[in-house]
Amino acid sequence: MTKAEQGRYVILGSIDGVLAVLGGVIGASTAGATNEGVVQVGLGVAVALAVTNGIGSYLAESTVEYAKLAEKERPLLRRLTGTQIEAGTKRKIWLDSITHGGASFIGSLIPIIPFVVLESNALMISIGASLSSLVALGIYSGRLSGKNVVASVAKMVILGILVVVLVGLLGGVH
Repeated sequence: MTKAEQGRYVILGSIDGVLAVLGGVIGASTAGATNEGVVQVGLGVAVALAVTNGIGSYLAESTVEYAKLAEKERPLLRRLTGTQIEAGTKRKIWLDSITHGGASFIGSLIPIIPFVVLESNALMISIGASLSSLVALGIYSGRLSGKNVVASVAKMVILGILVVVLVGLLGGVH
């Protein structure tokens, strides 16, 4: 897997983890759940997201990578089963899947941690920490792509603010 391909799954998984769990955390918190309840909701979403992203990546990457393998086989007029080429394909599929699922889970922890360590203001700290992590992802994305880092950061933060506003409208962020 190339650095860019691995970066794709780090970015996708992290965004999913941070923002999906942040949405769950905002919803649970504004519904009046205790910090313990918010953590339970957050961890439930984190585990579900990591599993579905990991397995979803495995299924999608298997389809794409084996289609590429089949394209290589056609002009060779032979199957590549059992070759180093197929072994590399399998390795890439597993690495992509683990990276996507793992990044989802790690990103999911960011909005949860304030509810573990703080008695009050956990929601606002969670939102701030989540937006800060999106800044870091924007910097990583901009550097990885060679594009404008400021524009990349802005896109990430706007996405985060959009999630906060939309979920907040559902439950009234306090």
